Amino acid sequence: MEASWHRGKRYRPGRELARRQASQPPAVRDRAGRGNRRRNQLWKQFDARDKRPTIAAVAVARELAGWCWSLAAMDEPS
Repeated sequence: MEASWHRGKRYRPGRELARRQASQPPAVRDRAGRGNRRRNQLWKQFDARDKRPTIAAVAVARELAGWCWSLAAMDEPS
């Protein structure tokens, strides 16, 4: 829930994030970036429909939980 509250802001990766991502494989950076943009877009859609911020935060948290599950369920290359 706490992480979902931060998705309401405009998505702008900062210098610290860029520094940490530099050591990650391109596929990981791409998946993380797409996930962040998707959750930010979801928040914007709720905001455009005048949904309460708490409702938007719960929906974004649910999306984040599903995304984390998909990471855990991915097949690791052997």
